Amino acid sequence: MGQFEEIQNFVRVVEAGSISKAAGQLGVAKSGVSRRLVELESRLGVRLLNRTTRRSSLTEAGQAFYSGAKKLLGDVSELNATTADSDALLEGTFRLAVPLSFGLCHLSPAIDEFLGAHPELTINIDFSDRHIDLVEQGVDLAIRIADMSDSSLQARRICPIHILLCASPAYLEQYGVPQAPEDLKAHRILQYDIGGGSVLKLEDGLGEKYVIQTRPRIVANNGDFLRDMAMAGHGIILTPSFIAWQAIAAGDLVSIMPKFCPQQRSAYAVYPQTRYLSRRARLFIDFLVERFGENPYWDQFL
Repeated sequence: MGQFEEIQNFVRVVEAGSISKAAGQLGVAKSGVSRRLVELESRLGVRLLNRTTRRSSLTEAGQAFYSGAKKLLGDVSELNATTADSDALLEGTFRLAVPLSFGLCHLSPAIDEFLGAHPELTINIDFSDRHIDLVEQGVDLAIRIADMSDSSLQARRICPIHILLCASPAYLEQYGVPQAPEDLKAHRILQYDIGGGSVLKLEDGLGEKYVIQTRPRIVANNGDFLRDMAMAGHGIILTPSFIAWQAIAAGDLVSIMPKFCPQQRSAYAVYPQTRYLSRRARLFIDFLVERFGENPYWDQFL
């Protein structure tokens, strides 16, 4: 194995946190990863990693070598990206992490089209609303719907995301239409929760924030399920427009209290600061930005 491959192997072990995790990400035997690491250390005449059965940690020499290795790999990737034929087909495995509802409803047809243009590309996708460690899991790119103002990740904005309060016409006829945040305390709330607690966070047009403690009728970690429960008349949901848009267009849900909905969020493509953005990742992000735009199709009813 050449020196460049040894360096790539070393960096993957450091970022994965262990030899076994690195082997899983690279799709090779653990013994092979370990052997390449030993060969690199033998050639350099210095120990780079302190290794246990479960975890690896950098030595002082390893930290210095890792910093230089990351710069080298980034420079090589950038050189390849700027030199490569822009019409060349993409190859290899592209690892993505995407939110469940957004991924299934809106990224699935986009990925179908993208793969059609790049038939040699293999995609490995993790569908989950929970934020995973991109470096530890070996993910090239993640799509996240969040406020990225405080993040250790690099990000590029893809499109706006509007958040709405919605309920079915039948529910509103039976229980009345709330007019202010405090009114929601008397209503049946369908709560989306992945660990944030039973609260609704709203904001008016002047920037004043409201935190409403609720006693939810239903709690779930999936927006599609909660939308369906709202359509059935079980309560009020706070949901992204990309989940509720078809139900609103069909009249099965009604948007309420628009002046008190949270500020507009955005969908971002994110990747670790320590990792240079690959050509396939760059092209995929460009493709999504162009496909969705500043007024995505699910917001046409707004």
